[in-house]
Amino acid sequence: MTSPRYAADALCALATSLLEQAGAMKSTARLVADSLLAADRAGIHSHGLLRLPLYLEVIAAGGIDPISEPRIVRQFGGVTVLDGACAFGQVVMQRAVDLVAESARTHGIATVAVQGSSHYGAGQYWTNQLAEQGIAAILTSTTGPVAAPFGGSRPVLGTNPLTVALPSAGPHPLVADLATTAGAYGKIVAARNEGADIPDDWGVDAAARPTTDPAAVLDGGALLPFGGHKGSGISVLLEGLSAALTSASFAFQTVDIWQDQSSRMNTGHVLIALDLTAFGDAEAIRARVAELQDEVRSSHPDSPVLAPGDLEHTRLVENAETVEVAPSTLEQLRHLADQHDLPFPSPLAEKSPR
Repeated sequence: MTSPRYAADALCALATSLLEQAGAMKSTARLVADSLLAADRAGIHSHGLLRLPLYLEVIAAGGIDPISEPRIVRQFGGVTVLDGACAFGQVVMQRAVDLVAESARTHGIATVAVQGSSHYGAGQYWTNQLAEQGIAAILTSTTGPVAAPFGGSRPVLGTNPLTVALPSAGPHPLVADLATTAGAYGKIVAARNEGADIPDDWGVDAAARPTTDPAAVLDGGALLPFGGHKGSGISVLLEGLSAALTSASFAFQTVDIWQDQSSRMNTGHVLIALDLTAFGDAEAIRARVAELQDEVRSSHPDSPVLAPGDLEHTRLVENAETVEVAPSTLEQLRHLADQHDLPFPSPLAEKSPR
């Protein structure tokens, strides 16, 4: 992006204030704002502040209860079923992370299955918390109906994101965080907002024709799975894991908040945690993960190769204090600040230190 840079703390404070004015408690508002800023700092703009205007509309329409707290509905050994009670997905996921970490330390492996939740932002924000505690994690979720299965033409599946993180002795975990669609839904929205095209294998229009127009995908079309039938198969299985283990809704049973802000989506998540100490010497396991990362990075004789998670980690470090946000998102945020009589931060000078 080529937009001006802004102080990350200033944008986080603005987002926190907007969420508080919408009815969220300060701790909740700060958690949600921090998760969105972390995505923007990592370059995952599809899950960053682009989502904040939608969140505020959904609160106002009743799709998210900003003061609701998740509750445990079932526990069996290392398994916990958690009802999100229409709270912010970030609030639900923070509770899930805390519960699964405690349970994994007791049982070695633990799972929290979630119903009644909403969008939780970028998955690595949650799995990295566990990796920092020496716990490997696998996370997936349902979404609204936006994707067609391989060979289909109508939205039956969600983007069904998958995040896997392994603790490492290196500077950051080995982590992959991806949608099982060829492009994330938020990237389609961002492209529409910016007037940009999308790759022709990302989605189809309402007549099931491949298109580079993001608006055609969003208006009656569908996203496509990555990797053809293989990606589609993974997506279907993740849909089942995320919804069938609880009373969460399948995507095809869901009205997305992008279409109806009053919808209580009953989103489902599954978070699986593995405590390294249950498998042996945790430091030795971390060292082996770091060895794998280094082998991937050195796999080309003439140029460095990125291991999963390298790019996002580099961006998080580079954007620790300042961040770029898309012009269309900045315009929406500035409008919201004006509406709520909040000061909008000034852009930083081009030569401001990062």
